[in-house]
Amino acid sequence: MERDEVTCLLILAEELHFGRTAERMHLSRARVSQLVQRLERRVGAPLFHRTSRTVTLTGLGRQLRDDLAPHQRAMDEALARAAATAARRAGELRGILHVGFSGPLAGEVVMRAAKLLGERWPGLAVEPCEVPLADPFGKLRAGAFDVQLAELPAGEADLVEGPELFSEPRVLAVPAGHRLALRGEASPEDLAELGETPLLTLREGVPVLCREQLAPARTPGGRAIPPGLPVTSVQEALVLVAAGKGALLSGAHAETYFAHPGVCYVPVPEAAALAYGLVRRRGPLAPQLQAFTEAVAGTAPPAGRP
Repeated sequence: MERDEVTCLLILAEELHFGRTAERMHLSRARVSQLVQRLERRVGAPLFHRTSRTVTLTGLGRQLRDDLAPHQRAMDEALARAAATAARRAGELRGILHVGFSGPLAGEVVMRAAKLLGERWPGLAVEPCEVPLADPFGKLRAGAFDVQLAELPAGEADLVEGPELFSEPRVLAVPAGHRLALRGEASPEDLAELGETPLLTLREGVPVLCREQLAPARTPGGRAIPPGLPVTSVQEALVLVAAGKGALLSGAHAETYFAHPGVCYVPVPEAAALAYGLVRRRGPLAPQLQAFTEAVAGTAPPAGRP
């Protein structure tokens, strides 16, 4: 198999559209069709169902995609590491990396990584910027960020994520005097019984997995969690919590960074930990990004500890 055949298969399996695949590969639609047909001849069976309106993967196409995708990623990463090594030897790692962070805990890790990166490569700088809560991947997709340190999973087909670098326990922000504040602890099942302080959520349009991290639709036991008001920032959420208008599910760092009059943070020890890792646009890993990835891995707290 030739690499352009593999690349074409993986992109078409993601886009399910010959025109968009051609644009991403900088090829004509006819050339994309030729690559697919050539690959199907190699395999001996169709990999896609095509109609005038839709393109879908066959069962064999899904199997081949799942088998090839890890090898493609490994090749991209191997090339990136080789390029990074060559650049290091030539002393050419220069430029500015625009790095997004999803909150103050992630921001601290980014700044520690930036310091380490500057010591290793004085010509390579990092410009950090906070990721908007209401638009977690917009700036990354638009090219305003080269990479971002954010909660996992992202679950977006056009983005590359992971691996997990560290995680933290969950807390529930409730109004001072709330019954859970008096109890001193909450369980995931309590989220279905918040009554007049329902769990605050994010606006429509935010990716489902991002919304689930802040406002899951159901408890682990399968009970529906009534959605509260949508919020666009943590500060907005805390104002609503203090006013008795809702509760906020967050990482444990919120208690340190977002102290607020009238708000009490209650541990939720049985809830799944909030994981963090790097998220970037799909494509070969540039030497500068490879160097930053190594720096983050060298400065992030151990998995399971903020």
